[in-house]
Amino acid sequence: MKLKLLLPLVAVMSLLGLLLVGLGLNSRDLPSPLVGQPAPAFALEALEDPERILTEQDFIGEVALVNVWATWCSTCRQEKPLLMELARGGVTIHAFNYRDERDAALRYLEMTDSPYRAIAYDPAGDAGIDWGVYATPETYLLDAEGIIRYKRIGPLTRQLLLDEVLPLMEKLKAEQASAQDARARAAGRAS
Repeated sequence: MKLKLLLPLVAVMSLLGLLLVGLGLNSRDLPSPLVGQPAPAFALEALEDPERILTEQDFIGEVALVNVWATWCSTCRQEKPLLMELARGGVTIHAFNYRDERDAALRYLEMTDSPYRAIAYDPAGDAGIDWGVYATPETYLLDAEGIIRYKRIGPLTRQLLLDEVLPLMEKLKAEQASAQDARARAAGRAS
């Protein structure tokens, strides 16, 4: 009789323990299975020119950030001055305008400057799903070959940029330059 009462109690307590552990996890720290993988393929209209189709190839070729934003996202608006500062400093930033209305996004960009080199318009969030987007804003760091090297769920902060993003960008740029030098030396020896 006591065993019949004890088993459900143990099961409930175990479940509550798992829930408490889960609640203590920070969703921004969730590991992304895409880090270390090539950027997922997509083909979307450019936000500012529906006749132009952007693909993942438009985001590849140099170390760059890819920012996922929307006009309805207040945190995205708070993050934008920092993105503008990065762009003015020479950082390449591409973007997905995620689950948004094109007219609202275009009006927003008319009222403020844009830090983005290219903006893929993802109104249904299909590309966002493939990229593993949980919420806006999210930011990815791609190396020159299009491999995702870093993912941030939530807004970038100055401290996060100084501690994590910018040092990794510099490391990736140095690796890219070293690889280009090695290819140039090899081509020189071959001729």
